[in-house]
Amino acid sequence: MQKSEYTAGLFMTIVYNLVSSFIIVISLGILTPFAIVIKHQFVASNTYIEGKRLKFIGTGMGLFGQWIKWLLLTLITLGIYGFWVNLKMHQWVVRNTVFDEA
Repeated sequence: MQKSEYTAGLFMTIVYNLVSSFIIVISLGILTPFAIVIKHQFVASNTYIEGKRLKFIGTGMGLFGQWIKWLLLTLITLGIYGFWVNLKMHQWVVRNTVFDEA
């Protein structure tokens, strides 16, 4: 059995976190789904499970629709749906993470 590992270094992790944060701040939060996708693509491309690299196939547009729906449901329910958003986000990330066949 091959080992599983995360290969990104501290410097690149900081750079990707700063880029994601910059996108969110400059767009006043509107482009948050795109920043989330950038970060998950970076993490997946540096993650190996039993020697196989992961690949994140989600898109900013794909998450944007979900993001709007979750935001509206959270507002309509006076914040109660917000408890489910983290779960829904995690499910979306897992559904869009595959092994890189390249």
